Amino acid sequence: MNEAIAARPTRDAWVGEIRSTLGLSWPLILTNVAQTGMTATDVLMLGRLGPDAVAASALGANLYFFFLIFGIGVMSATSALVAAERGRKPHSVKMVRRTVRQGIWAALCIAIPCWIVLWNGESVLLMLGQEPHLAAAAGGYLRFLQWSMLPFLLYLTFRSYMAAMERPAWAMMAVFIGLGVNALANWVLIFGNWGFPAMGLRGSGLATLSATILMASILVVVLTTDRRFRRYRLFGRLWRADWPRFKAFWGIGLPIGLTVIFEVSIFNAAVMLMGIIGPDALAAHAVAIQIASLTFMVPLGIAQAATVRVGRAFGSRDRHGVTVAGWTGLALGVGFMVFTAILMLAAPRLLIGAFLDLSLPANAAVAQTATLFLAFAALFQVADGAQVVGAGMLRGLHDTRVPMLYAALGYWGIGLPLGAVMAFPLGFGGAGVWAGLASGLTVVAALMLWRWSRRDALGLTAGLR
Repeated sequence: MNEAIAARPTRDAWVGEIRSTLGLSWPLILTNVAQTGMTATDVLMLGRLGPDAVAASALGANLYFFFLIFGIGVMSATSALVAAERGRKPHSVKMVRRTVRQGIWAALCIAIPCWIVLWNGESVLLMLGQEPHLAAAAGGYLRFLQWSMLPFLLYLTFRSYMAAMERPAWAMMAVFIGLGVNALANWVLIFGNWGFPAMGLRGSGLATLSATILMASILVVVLTTDRRFRRYRLFGRLWRADWPRFKAFWGIGLPIGLTVIFEVSIFNAAVMLMGIIGPDALAAHAVAIQIASLTFMVPLGIAQAATVRVGRAFGSRDRHGVTVAGWTGLALGVGFMVFTAILMLAAPRLLIGAFLDLSLPANAAVAQTATLFLAFAALFQVADGAQVVGAGMLRGLHDTRVPMLYAALGYWGIGLPLGAVMAFPLGFGGAGVWAGLASGLTVVAALMLWRWSRRDALGLTAGLR
């Protein structure tokens, strides 16, 4: 009995893990916020060109992001693999270098077929039934935007590597510089300032391309000059094939990419359902989901940190370290979402007022519906935080395939069908869609946490001390 008690994690271990997780999380959180800020900047600038420009950019960006989110998931395998390797052997160089190199290869493998599809973006959008003049404008926009796929995926690979090295501040600095450059380039290229030609929508695509190239370039410079990074010689002999590591990279990254698609696509489907219900429901949904998306950046950053912290303990075969790192990340992520849920319930008009002028009578119906949607958002805040951190914890154990199936079941097997049934046959409208989203997130969260709590019995921690 005394030996069992002595083997339990100490109070100092928990306090130390909280500090480590918070120290790693906050740069990742700010990085995520800045990345979403680039999209917001594009919309803000293009809004001055008129509604057609905004609509065309939305069509092009949605097509682009459908492929990009898959790449974002795949690239996150870098942090899981590097963290585990550093846990196994803190001063490992060769295996870390092999992992990052295969991340670069994977980025190229994703980008090339995406370029082919996006180059024909106008035809794709026409096949999807979009208005010809909007499809044409979006196609021109994509012919510039599409090239940012590779530099952005490379930036994500380097960012994941730096996070696994527990030095994420450089990536945060790069994305904030990119955010500023994107805003300036949009102003110059869209409207033709400083003597440049007014390129309109295409100028926005070129601005994003310029910003992403700069972001990736900054990290390349850091990785080749910083004393603690350059010893890994990440870019030496990039052409050398490493099929075993390439297979291992995709073995973890592919399920993560599909998981992200399952999650993001259900929210895209919800937009389509709201469009069927009516314009007020669609506008209210846009406001409520924007608020929920912003709060989601915090548990997302904590989940990314949890992957690294659990991965380090997993690589060092430290069973208690895995336990402490995982539960710490979950407590921090869910704790924050409990706070935001209370805020959404207590002061919905304060939040909605940041997006709508509540003094205008024309916005009254939208504001009222958005308040209802925020109540549902409050219900799924805890579940949303739990599912994303739960997935991050399991990724630290290199467990990605079963969580992918959980996501498919929860989002598309339960959440979307339930939302559609409640919205239309049962007549609950937009509230029914949100109830379906909340149900899907809750199911996924419950399954993720069940798997985490049963990790020893399921053999996910076999061989740990």
